[in-house]
Amino acid sequence: MAIFLGVDTGGTYTDAVLLDETAQRIIAQAKSLTSRPDLAEGIGGAIDAVLAQSDTLVPADVAMVSLSTTLATNALVEGQGSRAALVMIGFDSTQRGRAGLSDAMGDDPLIEIAGGHQHSGAEACPLDETGLIAALDTLPAGISAVAVAAQFATRNPAHEQAARQLIREHSRLPVTCSHELSAGLNGPKRALTALLNARLIAMIDRLIGACERHLALRKIHAPLMVVRGDGALVSANLVRERPIETILSGPAASIAGASWLTGETDALVSDIGGTTTDVCLLRGGKPAIDPLGARVGDIRTMVEAVAMRTTGLGGDSEVHVQDGLLGNLHLGPRRVMPLALAAQKFPDLVHPALDAALTRDPASDDSWRFVIPLFSTVPDALPNREAALAKRLLAGPMRQSDLIETRIEVPALSRLVQRGHVLLSGPTPSDASHVLGGQSGWDTEAARQALTLLSRRRGGNGKRLAETPEDMATAIVNQVTAQTVTCLLEAGFTEDPRDWPLPADELARHPLMQTALDRGPGLIQLSARLGVPLIGLGASAHSYYGAVGDRLSCDVIVPEFAGVANAVGAVVGQVAMHADGQVTSPAPGEFIAHLPDGPMRFPEAALAVAALEQALRQQALERARLAGVDDPVITLERHDISADVEGQTMVIEVNLRACASGRPRIATS
Repeated sequence: MAIFLGVDTGGTYTDAVLLDETAQRIIAQAKSLTSRPDLAEGIGGAIDAVLAQSDTLVPADVAMVSLSTTLATNALVEGQGSRAALVMIGFDSTQRGRAGLSDAMGDDPLIEIAGGHQHSGAEACPLDETGLIAALDTLPAGISAVAVAAQFATRNPAHEQAARQLIREHSRLPVTCSHELSAGLNGPKRALTALLNARLIAMIDRLIGACERHLALRKIHAPLMVVRGDGALVSANLVRERPIETILSGPAASIAGASWLTGETDALVSDIGGTTTDVCLLRGGKPAIDPLGARVGDIRTMVEAVAMRTTGLGGDSEVHVQDGLLGNLHLGPRRVMPLALAAQKFPDLVHPALDAALTRDPASDDSWRFVIPLFSTVPDALPNREAALAKRLLAGPMRQSDLIETRIEVPALSRLVQRGHVLLSGPTPSDASHVLGGQSGWDTEAARQALTLLSRRRGGNGKRLAETPEDMATAIVNQVTAQTVTCLLEAGFTEDPRDWPLPADELARHPLMQTALDRGPGLIQLSARLGVPLIGLGASAHSYYGAVGDRLSCDVIVPEFAGVANAVGAVVGQVAMHADGQVTSPAPGEFIAHLPDGPMRFPEAALAVAALEQALRQQALERARLAGVDDPVITLERHDISADVEGQTMVIEVNLRACASGRPRIATS
């Protein structure tokens, strides 16, 4: 009997399941609160809890451990991550504005040096090694990794490889090369993807390290795998180098889990977590793959992943009161700690503050909201104002009004939140669900008090937002329904094969669509419905998705193990490692195979394609074995780009992909 242990670390909960691989059934499930900044407590709690449910299980019975995570996805949605430097080689300054690169840089340092290659792979300009070394000496403290992107590096990676060697020797920092993340030509987009990868290295390393340490403590020596964003499994060591590939890891695992748990082959899957809601179309039993690269919020990467629409809406989303007469609500995208949970974790701080705030009408928000440090020592290289706030928080969580001494410290607090050093608390949908009885387990009375305080806020018309905490909770849950429906419609219009005249987001919000969903009286009767079942996943899915299904007039399936679907999906997939390359023809009778070691010229297309195919097969095979597959199956995909020249069809580019796939090796007792 082979037992697989699946673990999913989300923004709020860490889930664990035990799956009997032979009988194809779940034998245990457990949850533990995700712990920050040390993830070991949450991971260990979930693993220990699920192991404790089996009296006969011994560590040697666990043949494989697989991990899925939403941490990278959540970090991108919330704009978090460690500081990283970006080295751009051979680009001009105008290219920085493309692909959202300038906005994404923030205050991370940018190094621009001469070098790069031409479209053919020939060197455009020698690499400025002296300039690179000089720039590395000026990097500020606190840089955790370096990203490198060179012009046309996917045609010839020599300058990226040389820069990586110099950076490692000079700084000892981890280095991400853009050509290893994507074979695409879009240089600025590759640079953005490499930068995001560099920012995530430290975070994912902490996650994997915490998992490995606890497994060793429990004497579980099975291989550790991680779910990639396309749903495939990969070894933990490879993920340490390429953490960007774990964006949408949790959602990809949830799709696999949804299919396994329900047996459905065609459905829209919606997974609501603490921070995000992830929506993907399941077609023919497989998730759709996004041909343009993984998109998270406003960020489009070049990472191959499931065609997932991720929005910053979850059970722990911050409740915003919008300006205007009615004081309408909006949820997210930032995650905060629900006040019901804050009161359970820090009762001596939260309860007196809520009680005091209720004696005032209105009470300022910062008098009953809290700042929770996610560090035990002051983080390195903080600017003066952020460092001053961090020092005050060393004693533990504080009321926001007690922490902030002057107005100029408010932006500093926002920067601490953005960098993931602190977490704010506030009213959330989870608090609303506690008030309405849809969820339990945390401090329901604190949730009632928080929503009472929120209900006393007044809109532009001078009226309170709600009369009772129950009314306030209902308004929040209704907003969850509204934003979830919009996200589902956007995904539906995007995946629908018809050629719509408007973008998906405009169609989802169009007055005619909203009128059709209202199904109200009128001279013209309109109706609209989702044409496939909706599978609702997540611990809180049962609280929200009934109303979503009513709004969309569709069948809703919330499976028995909906709350741990990600952990289930983590252990039912297989490894699939790709290697991509191109053959180009810059002139008649000249063919260039862009090999992993650099370009090589051939007089015939067939010779160039054969050389590239052999190189890619070997590269995919080596990657699969490193990823944990002993005997991978190799398949080859080919796509030719042709043009008509003087009445003859000529191949101008051949794109090849070798894929090595198989089940990962498992431990044997």
